[in-house]
Amino acid sequence: MHPELFSFGPVTLYSYGVLLAASYLLGLQLARRRAASRGLDPARILDLGIYIIIAALVGAKALLLVVDFDQFRQSPAELFSLLRSGGVFYGGLVLAVVVAFWYMWRHNLPFWTTCDVFAPGIALGHVTGRLGCLAAGCCYGKATTVPWAIIFTDPKALANVGTPLNIPLHPTQLYEAGAELAILGLLLFSERRRKGSPGQTFWLYLLLYAVTRFIIEFYRGDPRGMVGMFTTSQFISLLLGPLSLVMLFWVSRRSGETTGAATA
Repeated sequence: MHPELFSFGPVTLYSYGVLLAASYLLGLQLARRRAASRGLDPARILDLGIYIIIAALVGAKALLLVVDFDQFRQSPAELFSLLRSGGVFYGGLVLAVVVAFWYMWRHNLPFWTTCDVFAPGIALGHVTGRLGCLAAGCCYGKATTVPWAIIFTDPKALANVGTPLNIPLHPTQLYEAGAELAILGLLLFSERRRKGSPGQTFWLYLLLYAVTRFIIEFYRGDPRGMVGMFTTSQFISLLLGPLSLVMLFWVSRRSGETTGAATA
């Protein structure tokens, strides 16, 4: 792969950074288009999107710092690798959700409708973001003999994020990109098939992501923090999955009660 697009003197343009920027722009553009069709102010959604992007960047790197704290403590110079790595997606997702909830409350945006507007955009952006991981060599998989294994050979991937070279690995970056693309399709198909209650698209996204991320973690080979026998991301998935099921039931029931009251 190509961790670096080009260097000009002391300035290096990293493939991951370019694709990460593309992921945010794609996700935000989809959210803006969906906002207009739902009667929301696209300009307000753009502002919210910028807050979400900043929170996602900070949260992802903060969680990476937490789960790899021992490594960074033993080698403080590796703190600079935070600038080259994307961090832990769940950290970005959690902080982005918290900041988004605060912004929506402050500006009196329709809560669940706004969440639904952003959910497919998050999935779309994640597809491109994981392609950036593939280009950089981060978030790599375990050694394998499957015929679709990938082999990294660029020494810069080893130097930047510790990617094993010349070893067939599970393409976990592509696993997750493919899963997110499938989730995006399911979310849009679900909305087209029937008119759901506000909040369903958002919580369906979180449920599907929790399930797929939990499974993909078994194939990851990069060092990550552990919570008992589970990786940090698997542990969060175990919490998020049941919560999403409960919230899907709650928003569906709430919508049903509202409809029933209106037609009584």
